[in-house]
This record gives sequence, C-alpha cells and structure tokens, in this order.
Amino acid sequence: MIKYIGSKRLLVPTLVAMVRECEGVERVIDLFSGTSRVGSALKQSGYRVWANDYAHYAHTIATCYVQADAARWEAPAQRLLDELSRLPPAAGWFTAQFCERARYVHPDNGARVDAIREHIATLDLEPELEAIALVALMEAADRVDSTTGVQMAYLKQWAKRAHKQLELRLPKLSSGTGRATRGDALDLARSGALEADLIYLDPPYNQHAYLGNYHVWESLVLWDKPELYGVANKRIDCKTRKSPFNSKRKIHAAMAEIIAHARAKWILVSFNNEGYISREEMVALLATRGEVEVVERPFERYVGAKIGIYSPAGEKVGRVSHTKNKEFVFKVRLAQ
Repeated sequence: MIKYIGSKRLLVPTLVAMVRECEGVERVIDLFSGTSRVGSALKQSGYRVWANDYAHYAHTIATCYVQADAARWEAPAQRLLDELSRLPPAAGWFTAQFCERARYVHPDNGARVDAIREHIATLDLEPELEAIALVALMEAADRVDSTTGVQMAYLKQWAKRAHKQLELRLPKLSSGTGRATRGDALDLARSGALEADLIYLDPPYNQHAYLGNYHVWESLVLWDKPELYGVANKRIDCKTRKSPFNSKRKIHAAMAEIIAHARAKWILVSFNNEGYISREEMVALLATRGEVEVVERPFERYVGAKIGIYSPAGEKVGRVSHTKNKEFVFKVRLAQ
C-alpha cells in the first residue's frame, strides 16, 4: 500500500484483536477508510466490511481492497496489468505537472504513468477491475517517488528509488466481497445510514488535510487534469474541499454528531495525542453513548519529523520537538 501519514499499519493487529473481543460483531463500517489497511484486515478476518471515504483515491483503494473479490478479479486483473506493462512510455500531462514543473516522480517513470493512465481511461472497465488497475499504478508510482511520504513538497535532489523503473504489481486482493463508497461522513450520519454491529472511526485529527497531502493520487485517479497552484502543484480544489475534522473550531461538534447518530453495538475510535481532541475530551464525547475503554500505544511520528525542518532552499531552519506520539484506541459498548 502507499506511504501514508497516520497509517495504522503497526496498529492493525491491536485493532483486529479489539474487534474480536466485541460480542455480536459481523458487520463493520470503516467510515474514514484512507488506505483501507484496517478495512482490508477486518475483511480478511471474516467480517462484512463497508469502507467509506470522501477522497476519490481512498474510495478507489477501498474498491480494490475491500469490495473486490480475489476469486473473481485476480486473474483478469493480472492480464490487464500485463497488457498495461507493455505500453511504450508517452510523456503527457502527468509528466509535465508532477515530474517537470514539480518533481514527485522522475520523468522517465512519469512517461510510463501517462501512457498507462491514458490507456485505462480508454477502457470500459468494471469498477473493481478499474480500481485494481489504478491502485496498482498508484502503488507503483509511490514505490519510485521522491518525497518523504506526503505531497506537500518533494525532495530537493532525486531520491535513489526515483531512478528505479516503475513496475506494476497485482495488489494483494482478499477473498469475499465488501462495500466501498465515497461519501461525506457527516452526511451519512445525518441520513441514518451508519448502522452496523461496529463502527470504526479514524478521522482526520488536526490541520493536515489528506487531500493536500495526497493530491497527486487524487488527480491520478480522477484524471481530470485540473488547474494546479503553488510550488507543490496542488489541485485548485484543495482550497475549497475542506473538512470540519481539520478545523480546531469545528472538530468537536463534528465528532459529537457522528457519535450521536451511530446505530451500532460498538464504536471503536483511533486518535492520537497530536489531535485537536484530547484523550479526556474524547472519553467525554464517547461516554454519552456508553462506558469507555482506552488502549494506549507509543507510535513513531511521520518520517518528516525525524528528517527535520528545512527552508525552501534546503537549509535546516528548525528543531523537531519530538519523534514519538501516543496512539489511543477508544472502545465503547453502546447502551441499549
């Protein structure tokens, strides 16, 4: 899967174990699915998973890892990837914007991305097959990118991996089916749709918006070739597609509304001590629905915190305050 700030890769075993401890759970909603690490792990553990996210790239990832059934799609997906891998490079919009004007991917690999993505756009693929192809392309580009893991900036010099040849690999699909949707979490809550045995919440938690951090993947998936701005060459809609969960002023009310509208036996919330809601405040919000249990784990901060703070000229200009966080998992059995 792609490099992702806030990834639950190391926390997945803990989360799956906590879900297993919850009685009567068959259906799970992963409301802010991101890279679908958690949703995919729960699907593999035998749960019926509905993965949702507002970002198009995240919805595509969920369609690949949660909705698609390996038994149905593995063979045709491999044939498609073999076909795409044989395409000759053809530099185009992606290369111009993200390899030359910005330097996220080396132009040699950018030309391959352009050729593959343009070809996918000409095919009338079923949603699952298209998602698998797009995720394979996204992950291939991620393996040869020249960033520290987010797309707010790129390295001054090409990373060593950027010179490796882009290689399409079949995503590790899992058997069975799930559901993937792209929707606003608050809209879903207000509509009464949040009904399952367990609802897992891993929302954005501070000012860092996922759309801004992964705008290249959003443009690659949408292939809408939007207006871009700034040194990072971000999509213009990064200025307008805002989430209340990235607002210190709005996040408490948004979280309270999600919790109030949840129709489930259990709620599981993943958050950390860099979030706009403190441990004590989260416990108070969740306690309106039932008794709260909290598990705390040490967690490494995003890799950029270890590298340091630099100016646009590449000069070190600041000191990182800390390199470790505390990750909290809150579990609530809702009062009936």
